[in-house]
Amino acid sequence: MADQRRPLTLRDVSEASGVSEMTVSRVLRNRGDVSPATRERVLDAAKSLGYVPNKIAGALASQRVNLVGVIIPSLSNMVFPEVLEAISAVLEDTGLQPVFGVTGYRAEKEETVIYEMLSWRPSGLIVAGLEHSDAARAMLGNAGVPVVEIMDVDGPVIDTAVGISHARAGRMMAEAILAAGYRRIGFLGTRMAGDHRARKRLEGFRSALADAGVEVQDKEFYEGGSSLAKGREMTAAMLARSPDLDFLYYSNDMIGAGGLLYCLEQGIDIPGRMGLAGFNDVDLLDGLPMRLATMDACRFEIGRQAAAIVAGRHPEGIIGGEIVALTPRLNPGDTIR
Repeated sequence: MADQRRPLTLRDVSEASGVSEMTVSRVLRNRGDVSPATRERVLDAAKSLGYVPNKIAGALASQRVNLVGVIIPSLSNMVFPEVLEAISAVLEDTGLQPVFGVTGYRAEKEETVIYEMLSWRPSGLIVAGLEHSDAARAMLGNAGVPVVEIMDVDGPVIDTAVGISHARAGRMMAEAILAAGYRRIGFLGTRMAGDHRARKRLEGFRSALADAGVEVQDKEFYEGGSSLAKGREMTAAMLARSPDLDFLYYSNDMIGAGGLLYCLEQGIDIPGRMGLAGFNDVDLLDGLPMRLATMDACRFEIGRQAAAIVAGRHPEGIIGGEIVALTPRLNPGDTIR
């Protein structure tokens, strides 16, 4: 942690690759006559170290601009606009300006976004999630500025993390479902391969069920985006396959809302015959015929605290190197008996 705030220099890449700093500069600026073997050696060393060149022409290597990079997986996901709103609100009077990058839940795209943002020497980075490629982790670990990973605290942290335990959230939901008497449970999820937080919720959920001698009876996964239509479609497929289920747990509120609408149209008694629950507690739920059970993931508070840490204005004086674990809140709504 002691060297984490020291940005890497051309000398570090020079020493790692065994060539001069001038040669390293030529390779990274794609200029000059450099052999393919030397170019590859320099690029491999830079990637391994996590070195990102400075795009501020003529600036000193230590100079920073008043930008805070915010990297999220999606803008279409209803979860992240509230996080961005909180970040913007906190930074509004600090002299720092947030700039946003979107990864599309793809590790290689995240590498590119991190690289481009760090090349402008921002004053800090806020990054959604804890799972990164080796190259991305190297860049973040050697960024030389505050790095706050948000939304999740279940895993290794680079510098500082602000979020909830999704494994705990899954367990909390399972315990509420079991306490209400449901036993034949199905799980429906989208983007489960790339959405690590949804996967951790499912793991916590299944673990709590197992403690009570209960298993998830059926699963329905879809690797595309979430929508009401997709929630209806997935629910119809699951109930056609497993009509004796008495509870459906969705990876997010969007598909959960679609599932609720489908069940109501089919005349299924909710929550007597069947219960349902989602995750995120989004505003969409306010317009449904019944309030879907869900869990508040503390999105606004996560954004607020992350921005305060980067800006050096956290009320508890947190400036880095800590894990801030917030507590998710269960909202049983109208769909758990």
